[in-house]
Amino acid sequence: MKLCLDVGNSQIFAGVFSDDVLQYQFRKTTVHQTSSDEMGVFFRGVLRENNLDPDEVQTIAICCVVPDLLYSLRACCQKYFGLEPLVLRPGIKTGLKILYRDPKEVGADRIADAVGAIKLFPDRNLIVADFGTATTVCAITKNQEFLGGNIIPGIRLSMEALEEKTAQLPPVEIVTAKSAVGRSTVESIQNGLYWSNVGMIREIVARISEEAFAEEAPLVLGTGGFATLFARTRIFDHIVPDLILTGLMEVVRLNESRAGK
Repeated sequence: MKLCLDVGNSQIFAGVFSDDVLQYQFRKTTVHQTSSDEMGVFFRGVLRENNLDPDEVQTIAICCVVPDLLYSLRACCQKYFGLEPLVLRPGIKTGLKILYRDPKEVGADRIADAVGAIKLFPDRNLIVADFGTATTVCAITKNQEFLGGNIIPGIRLSMEALEEKTAQLPPVEIVTAKSAVGRSTVESIQNGLYWSNVGMIREIVARISEEAFAEEAPLVLGTGGFATLFARTRIFDHIVPDLILTGLMEVVRLNESRAGK
């Protein structure tokens, strides 16, 4: 078995693969001061509770955008699984040609998304929108060139900013809007969050398509925790909730000599 961990600012998204097939996935709230023992007990416990033997994990791959957690994660893998994890970082094979001015600036999550998109949809120009703590939009050519993209405050982050920086606006559940006109304060916030994201992504996709892919239209993918909210808007050609895990699994394949016991 292979355990892939996407460590984000809000959640740890994990997937267990067997014979390169995703068998099980789970999420854990990210706690920045978590110890290696707390993580080790949690991961082994979740696997056992779902009838998976932790001792059968032969490879662990990590995509992490929270540097403070990397030491604890590595210690957790070493102590509780007897493994040195494969961490997606500069120097790891990805198959991508990164055209950022400084390739080291590109977040590991964006790299994993791009690798996963290429794995699932080879030989296509691609735009990937990932709805996490931050919403990221990335452009990848059919020649596996990572062009760059956009980073925007995520939908939950925007809601929390409204709550924290205003005197009377409450926190709300983030939902798919049913209309354009909100008839209460809660509905007005929910609609504003929803439709502003719809308009934003449409505009960014249109501009990237015109600027980078004028000769051949891209395939547009949605992923991340909130992507399914926008399924009926037809912004995306495909919504792939576990895209980043697919990308991590492909990184493991490309680095087989460095992964495992």
